[in-house]
Amino acid sequence: MVAIPTETVYGLAGLALSEPACRRIFSVKGRPLVDPLIVHVTGIEMARNLAETTPAFIRLAEHFWPGPLTIILRKKPVVPDIVTAGKSTVALRMPRHAATQELLRRTAAPLAAPSANPFGYISPSRAGHVAESFGDRVPYILDGGPCEVGLESTILDISSPDNPTILRPGAVTAEAIGKLLGRPVSIRSSKAAENVPAAAPGTFARHYSPSTPLLLFEQTRRPNPPEDEAVLLLQRPDGTEFSPNVFWLSEDGNLEEVGRSLFAVLRKLDKGSFKAIHCEFPAESPNGLSRALRDRMTRAAAK
Repeated sequence: MVAIPTETVYGLAGLALSEPACRRIFSVKGRPLVDPLIVHVTGIEMARNLAETTPAFIRLAEHFWPGPLTIILRKKPVVPDIVTAGKSTVALRMPRHAATQELLRRTAAPLAAPSANPFGYISPSRAGHVAESFGDRVPYILDGGPCEVGLESTILDISSPDNPTILRPGAVTAEAIGKLLGRPVSIRSSKAAENVPAAAPGTFARHYSPSTPLLLFEQTRRPNPPEDEAVLLLQRPDGTEFSPNVFWLSEDGNLEEVGRSLFAVLRKLDKGSFKAIHCEFPAESPNGLSRALRDRMTRAAAK
């Protein structure tokens, strides 16, 4: 079991076709067995060994892989049930990070790799986050530097060809996918109940959450809490608004920078002595990162 870098977040990787290896991942993360794992592959040819591929899949993979798009297909019997939470489908992705691509080539085997954090906690976007969370329980960390995107991949379910559906928004947008496929793509927010198989990884109602209570506010309703509660803004405030309990995710509100910064800053604030974190909610927009950020923040703030 090795922590690996991807362009999205760090993953906790083991051999996907080894049930003991996958069981170890679940155990170390404290992840429920009803939550399926994403399987990382070297490309289309390896994917063909694991799933029933389709023309739509080939088109998507050729266009978006390597990259932050996970594609759900009907699985082949070679994939252990523990990987898919007993479902008949498997989630596949080809990561873009050069170090993990090289690891996959040398291993010549698919790697199951959920995010390298305790289940439900803030995702890791740096190698140090993995070490902080697990210590020597994860003996090896492949340090690839800060993650380029910082938010988990878009998960697209095309196991039913007539109904392509995004189960988790990410950097690859519904609009971009729909344009490539020549048809609309629906977006579903899954709220999987306990002890029921999740629709896809990262779709529990509460996820990515700090231990400190997280409260969301719209830009026009900025709170003014006491100094023992933090305020996290999307962009740097002007000079009149500086305060020891005010933090920001981007200098100018650029959503790509916000995405790269979100999990690292939430971890920093969670380690502080704040009694609550008030986080600015991005305006609703067809922009893929806006949609993805709203999804992560909503889950992180869920009771």
